[in-house]
Amino acid sequence: MKWKKYTIKTTTQAEDFVSSMLADLGVEGVQIEDNVPLSAEDKEKLFIDILPELPPDEGRAEISFFLDAAKEHGELLSQVRRELENLRIFVDIGTAEIVQGETEDKDWINNWKQYFKSFVIEDILIKPTWEEPAAGGDYRHVIEIDPGTSFGTGKHETTQLCIRQICKYMKAGDRVLDVGCGSGILSLLCLKLGAGQVIGTDIDPICIEASKDNMRVNGLSMEQARYYHGNLIEDACLQEQTGSGYDLAVANILADIIIPLTPVIPQRLKKGGIYITSGIIDFKEEAVTQAILEAGFEILEICRQGEWVSITART
Repeated sequence: MKWKKYTIKTTTQAEDFVSSMLADLGVEGVQIEDNVPLSAEDKEKLFIDILPELPPDEGRAEISFFLDAAKEHGELLSQVRRELENLRIFVDIGTAEIVQGETEDKDWINNWKQYFKSFVIEDILIKPTWEEPAAGGDYRHVIEIDPGTSFGTGKHETTQLCIRQICKYMKAGDRVLDVGCGSGILSLLCLKLGAGQVIGTDIDPICIEASKDNMRVNGLSMEQARYYHGNLIEDACLQEQTGSGYDLAVANILADIIIPLTPVIPQRLKKGGIYITSGIIDFKEEAVTQAILEAGFEILEICRQGEWVSITART
């Protein structure tokens, strides 16, 4: 099988923005090439004694993604170009030229696994299913994740922001709605922390299967969770299936989805219910804040990590 390789010539400043945009359009993985010097933390993860010398970092980056060469992708590429021009309003994306190439069949979907290592946030160990935990660790909970081709290892800033807020605001026995469940990592966390029930939704059917698989990997009963494929914003049938009366709703998506989603959430929550949002790039914080206030929420906290923002509110 052959793959078409599309490379966007952009800037290091725009890397996160462009990568998030591609993920939102359904691109399953990206390859980023730049000359940004490695941090001390990055160097500790590498198993080589002498690092190669890189040219000076001039702020340029190339972001590549791979699509099935046997299929047509004209509409997707048009969407990518439109979204790049939208990003140009907020961040320097350079020329944003898209160069096309071709590559032979490689297991590129699974190659990223070598970079997903165990890590701890709060006192919770999050580890890939294929890695044994280090001996002697003292953790409140261990969550095993195999994201497959779905989004969510837990290591991204947006998910870490959510994890901290869930640990702070969720109570044992709470009923939780996880919108955009991805790999199911936030659902798993809530159940490990004592949630009474979790309902997850996602527009990608692969995420629904990944969430169910990760429930089984973690020894959790499917009686504790249900996952639905669909768009909660506009699907009346899904809104009826998920119902109401939730103590907490979490949406780790993107700002452009959180804004239209937010007016739907108050109907799902109990009075005094908690709404945790993340995946908000910093320049869209004001727009999301306004949407949350207009939906009648009281904002409790705004947290930041890197260029990302999480907003926690209450009905």
